[in-house]
Amino acid sequence: MALIGCGSGPAKTEYDPAAAISTGKLTGQTLRVYCGAGMQKPFQQIADAFRDETGCDVQVTYANAAQIQTQIKTTAEGDFFIAGSAQEIQPIKDYVAGSKPLVKHIPVLAVSQGNPKHIHSLKDLSQAGIRVVMGDPKATPIGKIAQKAFDDAGIFEALHIVSTTTTAPQMATLLALQEADAAIIWKENCENGVEVVPTEEMDAYGKTIPAAHLSFSKDNPAADAFAVFLDSEEVHAIWASFGYELVP
Repeated sequence: MALIGCGSGPAKTEYDPAAAISTGKLTGQTLRVYCGAGMQKPFQQIADAFRDETGCDVQVTYANAAQIQTQIKTTAEGDFFIAGSAQEIQPIKDYVAGSKPLVKHIPVLAVSQGNPKHIHSLKDLSQAGIRVVMGDPKATPIGKIAQKAFDDAGIFEALHIVSTTTTAPQMATLLALQEADAAIIWKENCENGVEVVPTEEMDAYGKTIPAAHLSFSKDNPAADAFAVFLDSEEVHAIWASFGYELVP
């Protein structure tokens, strides 16, 4: 709809982000997104769906939180940061124009398929012969959660930590290959040789995945349209298909 103002200035056209999605009017534009590596599978589906519907070129960088934070500060570029938790936005808060919660990020105690070491609780991890792999607390949200959970359970000093990784998928791979016996990882990473230990001990450590809209993307129609797209039923269905829970 043309908006005609007072005076002799030219008429302006109001931009409608929702219409840009439904009519595919973003061909030739670019959206740049940073996303935590642990969310690559669901988010790539979301990015592909947005590209297919709008014609927009979606460029996604997957890495751990520390790497993404450094890249944002160094390059001063990008439109969104899909972070593993709200805490991961704090180091770059000066570059964030706004954020909104997307889905719940659920940490679990995970073991190799079949649970060959009969692990049923966090306390069991301190037993002799249990090999634990842990996320790096300085690099990734799941590492910070594991550190706190182990400390709260009073078992950290007794753990046999065989490896420290920078992403949850790396830990899941080690469990699937039976190169480690247990780890605290995200629920959605428990597949293909990895299973969840049914314990309520991890319930208190859940996080929320936010979409941080970076301040570098002012007047970017693609970013405005993507913000609307994130609230769509299509996106909600993609998250749910990977086991994420929507934020009420």
